[in-house]
Amino acid sequence: MTERSESWLAGAGLRPTRQRLALAGLLVGDGHNRHVTAESLFEASQRADEKVSLATVYNTLKAFCEAGLMREIVVDGSKSYFDTNITDHPHFYWEDTAELTDAPADQLEIARLPDAPEGAEIAKVDVVIRLRRG
Repeated sequence: MTERSESWLAGAGLRPTRQRLALAGLLVGDGHNRHVTAESLFEASQRADEKVSLATVYNTLKAFCEAGLMREIVVDGSKSYFDTNITDHPHFYWEDTAELTDAPADQLEIARLPDAPEGAEIAKVDVVIRLRRG
């Protein structure tokens, strides 16, 4: 677990501090991708008996995103989820559980995007499909 976390950080040129290693272990230590909020990662760190503050979790997630290790997905303009899968893919947002999961990218077709305004270019397109259980 520590080796995978260290190489994940090293691949992005991030210094492997104790807090970064602890959080990286929770995020990618088992080799599975995760969708987390800062709060859910903080709770997981507490359960793992890691001494990390919520502010450190926020700062570390921001650093991981800036380093290209994670993507931030904003839902409702205020709730941020952080995804360890950095490939372009859509998401399902489950309204009843506030959970974010991957949606099948091979089933998504975007036929055309609107032209960007003068002097701007499209940086990325995030697709979040909101679901309600029927």
